[in-house]
Amino acid sequence: MNLKPGWLLLLSISAGVWSVPIDRNAGNQEVKEEVPEENGDTGLYYDRYLREVIEVLETDPHFREKLQTANTEDIKNGRLSKELDLVSHHVRTRLDELKRQEVSRLRMLLKAKLDTLQMDHASLLKQFEHLDPHNQNTFEAKDLELLISTATKDLENYDAERHEEFKRYEMLKEHERREYLKSLDQEKREREEKRMQELKDKHRQHPKVNVPGSVAQLREVWEETDGLDPQEFNPKTFFKLHDTNEDDVLDEQELEALFTKELEKVYDPKNEEDDMMEMEEERLRMREHVMKNVDTNKDRLVSLEEFLKSTEKREFNNPREWETLDTKPLYTEEELVRFEAELRDKEEELKRKAENLRQEQELLKERGKALEAQRREYQQVTSISSLLSLTEEKVAAEHVADAPNNLPAEPPQNLPIHT
Repeated sequence: MNLKPGWLLLLSISAGVWSVPIDRNAGNQEVKEEVPEENGDTGLYYDRYLREVIEVLETDPHFREKLQTANTEDIKNGRLSKELDLVSHHVRTRLDELKRQEVSRLRMLLKAKLDTLQMDHASLLKQFEHLDPHNQNTFEAKDLELLISTATKDLENYDAERHEEFKRYEMLKEHERREYLKSLDQEKREREEKRMQELKDKHRQHPKVNVPGSVAQLREVWEETDGLDPQEFNPKTFFKLHDTNEDDVLDEQELEALFTKELEKVYDPKNEEDDMMEMEEERLRMREHVMKNVDTNKDRLVSLEEFLKSTEKREFNNPREWETLDTKPLYTEEELVRFEAELRDKEEELKRKAENLRQEQELLKERGKALEAQRREYQQVTSISSLLSLTEEKVAAEHVADAPNNLPAEPPQNLPIHT
């Protein structure tokens, strides 16, 4: 799917595939690129619907032409959505089908709510903002406008949600660590605390991490990943090398691929002290840092012009070291206390639900026993009834068999008549 950069970055969908640094050996060997087959997921719960709509719209020549000339504001404010009325009939038919499939999928997701809430499908569908719930059969301009605006809003909040999830992950780790230490006697606890501190210190002992987007960081990729002479570093050439899908912009995935060398200095999946969840959070922080300083028009893309201008800034040549996650706390003790209180509340709620399930199970067992008793009683009655029926049939049969012996003798036939 090869889309206009404004559209691409706005929805955080790469026109190419997940980008990786070019692996080039020194010398005159060919460039090698590793290209996974599938695009990266946006993380939105309607990601598939979003992608399929874009793919279908891209097949219409008129809409594709309008997309090529539209800017980010045209896409955001809904002006591009009005062009939907001019697309071909078969494209509209396919879009209608996609919407009906999405509505059907949402209905399945909401079935559980229907079991507990007295609401109809139309009322529940209003909770979803990426389509028009009042028209569940055809894809209209309003649907495209809602899809774009909702995806834009959700993607802007997506990174913040990822940070919050990671924060909760770290607090859960600390909670489990403390609970584990509480379960040990004093001698084992002191020994385990010492071991944990040694692992933490070992994790902090890593080479200098360059600031993402700085000349030192880019030169390192240029030399160690691209296999080129660091003295011949050229920002424009670097940009072209790592614009792997050749759409004249660096998207978020292509940027994140540039940070691999820095991350490998700190994280190794083979080491007990290195957490790969932390590595992905570090990657996200690096990407946000570059976007904040380079992406001047805030379209979630880095153009060649923006990239070259960033190399002229004073910060570009700043040799300072990047502050990794372990240099400052991610949460306060008060936040951890509140988090642990939430865990206790959830645990109590789970216990209550488990107790309710246990009681329901006991009730079902009692009902099962009662039903079993009724079944046995019914079998006994049925057996007695069957026995009585057999007895009556036997008596009747015996009565029929004895019947000829009890009848009076017939008068003799053809005897002479005395006068």
